[in-house]
Amino acid sequence: MTQLCTVLYVICDKLSIIHSHNADTLSPLDEDIHVEGMSDPNDIVVCRDDRQLYLADRDCCIWRVSIDDHSYVKWLSTRSTTEKFRVETLSVTSRRLLVTSQWSSSLHQYSTTDRQLLRVVQLPGYVKGLYHGVETTRGTFVVGHYGTSQDKVQSAVSDYSDFAIVLVNVNS
Repeated sequence: MTQLCTVLYVICDKLSIIHSHNADTLSPLDEDIHVEGMSDPNDIVVCRDDRQLYLADRDCCIWRVSIDDHSYVKWLSTRSTTEKFRVETLSVTSRRLLVTSQWSSSLHQYSTTDRQLLRVVQLPGYVKGLYHGVETTRGTFVVGHYGTSQDKVQSAVSDYSDFAIVLVNVNS
């Protein structure tokens, strides 16, 4: 789920509908959005700058949906001829969409204005799987992941910048 102003947008597995609710009362609104072709949404974020919803679809794509007119487009395919990047989670910061895949040790950052791949952030080799990633206002990334630098079978949250890797928190 994600929220913009007083509207909460909610998705469910295997449904092609984005439900909308009043964020204060949680009562349903009569503004559900049907996205034909979306097969298995697993994450949703909103970009406040362009008033667009971005949805991760396990069918290897990202959908972009306008909050204003409910138009939608299969915005980005994450399937290539060489590999399949299964989109797990999304986060958005200042017109940049950060995409993570559980089976990858890299973050993919795209421009929301033109879908351009801005960069791929390769994480250290001990990162075996990603849970979620967000970009901070300092331009670093906070990443929930599996695997630690001590080769322990643990989950961790790490802060990654271009110059240093700092372990923030480790959970057993």
